[in-house]
Amino acid sequence: MTNITVERVIEKLPSRFVADNAKDFAAVFQFVIEDGDDFNIQINDGTCTVEKGEHPDPNITLIMDSDTVVDVVTGTTDGMSAFLKGRLRAEGNVILATKLGKLFTKDKQN
Repeated sequence: MTNITVERVIEKLPSRFVADNAKDFAAVFQFVIEDGDDFNIQINDGTCTVEKGEHPDPNITLIMDSDTVVDVVTGTTDGMSAFLKGRLRAEGNVILATKLGKLFTKDKQN
């Protein structure tokens, strides 16, 4: 099995973005990685931009370690389960966290 890293997850996110599910939707998701480099996802009306570092004005901040990022994105762990187990914390508009699953798929889109 390939060792999946947060960096690989970040690289693959745009190819897994479901633009049709992001029409008339705009939000910035900040990921604070406790044992790694932070990144953010900017969604704006069907477009997706992923950048390393901190965004100055995110709508929601998701705080977790590298293993949790990989587990949630690969589907090994459900985001709600990670939250309930204390592996994931959210600050800001926490309702947005529930939309991430509809904005990204495990299958490559383009």
